[in-house]
Amino acid sequence: MSGPGISVVICAYTEDRWEDILAAVSSVRAQSRPALETLLVVDHNEPLRERLAKEYKEPDGGTAVRVLANAGPRGLSAGRNTGIAAARGEVVAFLDDDAVAERDWLLHFAEAYADPRVMAVGGRTEPVWASRRRPAWFPEEFDWVVGCTYRGLPRGRVRVRNVLGGNASFRRSAFDAAGGFATGIGRDGDKRPLGCEETELCIRLSRARPDAVLLIDDRAVIHHRVPEAREHFRYFRTRTYAEGLSKALVARSVGADKGLESERRYATRVLPAGVARGLRDALLARPGGAGRAGAIVAGVLTAAGGYVVGSVRARRGGTTFSVPEVEVAARE
Repeated sequence: MSGPGISVVICAYTEDRWEDILAAVSSVRAQSRPALETLLVVDHNEPLRERLAKEYKEPDGGTAVRVLANAGPRGLSAGRNTGIAAARGEVVAFLDDDAVAERDWLLHFAEAYADPRVMAVGGRTEPVWASRRRPAWFPEEFDWVVGCTYRGLPRGRVRVRNVLGGNASFRRSAFDAAGGFATGIGRDGDKRPLGCEETELCIRLSRARPDAVLLIDDRAVIHHRVPEAREHFRYFRTRTYAEGLSKALVARSVGADKGLESERRYATRVLPAGVARGLRDALLARPGGAGRAGAIVAGVLTAAGGYVVGSVRARRGGTTFSVPEVEVAARE
């Protein structure tokens, strides 16, 4: 096998996703370009860790699976850092525990790393709606609300400011240069759905390594399950508000210029075009047009509200986060 060895990290926290976790691991084992290993990191849930350790106790001829406990504070960022520290591959890829990767997912990642300047590669994440269809009111411009690739991202293999964490990979040397995922920004189980930890890391990486190239290759596809509860406007509103809170923390860490660089284009070009499409569809009596236009406006307002609140909290010192150094495992 030519190219870098790739370790895949899947973070899990609840037994409610048992079948999803098994499906995620199976999709890694079915890759056309095999992973070096799969690391299942369990977030402070000992019964789940024990159950998974039993499930993958004996190798069955597929990619080796190691089950680990999150060695840091509760939350996705610390879980990822635990996986990075244990990984033996030159590249560490991340897959959500409720997603499955297409067969050539790792192949496309590996191809991009033939260029030594490439330090991170992300892919395309497609939603799998619990209701089997996209809600008519849900705008594609806001698919990031459910952890998926959204309208407005560039197509093909292109340079980007940051990759999206649920479908991403990094060279291990990136963490030597920039540290790990910041704790205090990302998700913590079922609490408020904060995010942006991968954005903050990527900006930090680009500052530590100005020559670094970060890519998205939309051929590296995963399919992400969207539960029924996330198909409703209540979750949409909560998630967009949380995004504003998170963006305030990112701006505090890396400065507003870099922290909001991509968001300015998104807000001034992508979203107005989405509102116009929704209104046009409404005039043509197409289903959901007015709802999509209204959801875009509501999403902008709630995210802006979250950003204001997050900025005030940051200035008052009421919200903190830290960037840990990650000691990676010695290569065998």
